[in-house]
Amino acid sequence: MIVCGIVIGGGIFALPPLVASTSGSPGWMFLAWVLGAVLTVIGSLCYAELAATFPHAGGDYHFLTRAFGRDVSFFFGWARVVVTTTGPTAVHAYIFGQYASRILPLGSASSAIYAALVVVLLTALNILGLKESSRTQNVITLLLIAGMALVAFGGFRTPAFAPDGATAVLPAASPPLLGSALVFVLFTYGGWNEAAYISAELRGGRRAILTALLTAIAVITALYLVFVAALDVGLGFEGLKASQAPAAEVALRAFGPFGQTLIATVVCLSVLASSNATMIVGARSNYALGLDWPIVAFMSRWDPKRGVPVAAFLVQGALTLGLIGFAAYEQSAVRSMVEFTAPVFWFFFMLTGIALFVLRRKYAHVARPFAVPWYPLLPLVFVGTCAFLCWSSWAYAQSQHALLVSFGVMAAGLMLWLVAVVKGERR
Repeated sequence: MIVCGIVIGGGIFALPPLVASTSGSPGWMFLAWVLGAVLTVIGSLCYAELAATFPHAGGDYHFLTRAFGRDVSFFFGWARVVVTTTGPTAVHAYIFGQYASRILPLGSASSAIYAALVVVLLTALNILGLKESSRTQNVITLLLIAGMALVAFGGFRTPAFAPDGATAVLPAASPPLLGSALVFVLFTYGGWNEAAYISAELRGGRRAILTALLTAIAVITALYLVFVAALDVGLGFEGLKASQAPAAEVALRAFGPFGQTLIATVVCLSVLASSNATMIVGARSNYALGLDWPIVAFMSRWDPKRGVPVAAFLVQGALTLGLIGFAAYEQSAVRSMVEFTAPVFWFFFMLTGIALFVLRRKYAHVARPFAVPWYPLLPLVFVGTCAFLCWSSWAYAQSQHALLVSFGVMAAGLMLWLVAVVKGERR
């Protein structure tokens, strides 16, 4: 439920149009979704070995520190501070804005206004020290799945056109289009690796992480394929490509204004839950980086009364608001934020895959409750896929501004690291 709750966020409600437009045809589109599931399973097998062998609340940060030392893990921590947490949070906030605008529009900048309000509200609530309830998270996840099922029913109930069988044929299309589509597909699958952060707390022994990951990914894949098929049938492929809020449009056609409002409400609730979970984890990553590196020690201040890292939340909120303001001037805010996040995200994913090989050599004596099958083939596929997607997300990005901002904030991290080295502040 935790993995499903993190993964099935707002992405599946907003990114199918981008997958459709970059893949170029229904056949390639569905192939991209299936490939995304296969690559996610391969990645989960690699993470299952790492998490079962080295269970730790630090997750990727811990794996990279063990494999490459603190200097590399500093850059991973910095990337979480400025890119890989703030970017998805901004994406989710914009998706909230797109669907909330279906209920109550606030003018031409409605999505951006709602997005900013979401970030401010969630940051304030977390600083106040409100606790997240696992039962509430489970209820919202089930509500979200029920909403997806309702959209799927509506899409198949009121098809936009009569399928003629041609959609199953794979027409000639260039591999770069498929690579670009995979960037968006795998963004919607993003979050399964967060299970590594709870690997030390699972019941059922260290191998339990494998069962949890594979079960969750199987459920998510089945939901995604049915959901995307319903959008394709309900809106037509060209309609899907042009849609801004496809689930709401399908619900409007199938069930009228009430259906659109209902689905928009479900999406907004799910995005709030997903954004809140991302912000909770992200602020604690900022806090951990502040503990390890004196140059950013201000983020390690913990309020004992509220039980939260206030400064870490404020930094995260301010950076996310800055991204929302930047995206408001882009042609496609959601696409720009995905392109802002993807190159950095896939680079560090690739490093984690390489860490599997390094840790096998450095800690050959450590017992492995689970080992990746067909080693080294599957880990090599994972590393190669991450490298390809890192390159694709950079080479075929439409928003060069988003890439420049992403590289700029990472360059700022390099400058901080150099200052820390000169001052002798590496712990």
